[in-house]
Amino acid sequence: MALYPLVRPLAFALDAERAHRLTIAAVRRLPVRAPRAFDPRLSIRVAGLRFPSPVGLAAGFDKDGEVAGQMLALGFGFVEVGTLTPVPQAGNPRPRLFRLVEDQAVINRMGFNNGGQAAALARLARPRPGLVGVNVGANKDAVDRIADYAAGIARMAPVADYLTINISSPNTPGLRALQEAAALDALLAAAMAARPAGGPPIFLKVAPDLAPADMDAIARVAIARGVDALIVANTTVSRPPLRAPLAGEAGGLSGAPLAPLARAALRDFRAATGGALPLIAAGGIATAEEAYARIRAGASLVQLYSALVYHGPGLARRIAEGLVPLFTRDGFGGIAEAVGTG
Repeated sequence: MALYPLVRPLAFALDAERAHRLTIAAVRRLPVRAPRAFDPRLSIRVAGLRFPSPVGLAAGFDKDGEVAGQMLALGFGFVEVGTLTPVPQAGNPRPRLFRLVEDQAVINRMGFNNGGQAAALARLARPRPGLVGVNVGANKDAVDRIADYAAGIARMAPVADYLTINISSPNTPGLRALQEAAALDALLAAAMAARPAGGPPIFLKVAPDLAPADMDAIARVAIARGVDALIVANTTVSRPPLRAPLAGEAGGLSGAPLAPLARAALRDFRAATGGALPLIAAGGIATAEEAYARIRAGASLVQLYSALVYHGPGLARRIAEGLVPLFTRDGFGGIAEAVGTG
């Protein structure tokens, strides 16, 4: 992982999506082994699961569940794969992934490109050295999107430590409408009914571009329907001031410019839920200080993806190790004591 500064210029010379596929191919060749142990004070229990570190890999990096074991071995406390849809789909036309180097950001309009849930099942059934969540979505041309989510919950539950319902991607037309209260209630009712008895916890991933009233409604429905945690947040369709030439590309923006919006959304959802639901922070996290700020703001866990493009896969371990002196400085005996204290 120390070689990443040498590899990065070569990767950045390639189209972003091609570089990503080559990265997955390279990681796939790494051995799957137990990761080096984390400081036990980083351990935290969320939704009945014990996470050895609060620093996880967000969905989108390993869409098809090809390298979950290897990414755990590289120092992630947990890995979320997907988004996986019931049947394979090609996604949106290329180019659809863009680096905004000057802004330490990424724009994507991938459109849930993946090989489908059936193909991922065998891979995810293999032994792995840690927790793996499965992020499920609906096919773009689905006649009944709620039925797609229910099918994904039922199919992927046997190989998932937790399941994430992704209704917050901006790259599938109409998908975010499922965040509206009535649609969300129907979706969550179907998802909970589809989960096998004793099945894994169900998380809900929400957008950062929500009005306060929408956040309140989502929180109310999620609590009523027994959602186990909220992931705050997905990419944004808003555009803060950006410097990169590709800033005008359509799609969801992630990386450093998303941090203020994602941080604010986290605080708003903390208020909306009254602390009744665990929160998982995503969006613009690239340092231990930012991860710690999200934890103090109410997140029990954090997730990374776009920051890996600029800092390499060793970032997860560096952030996890960097959290220890921060919570120790503030008098906390472990990371769990710091949640929501900011």
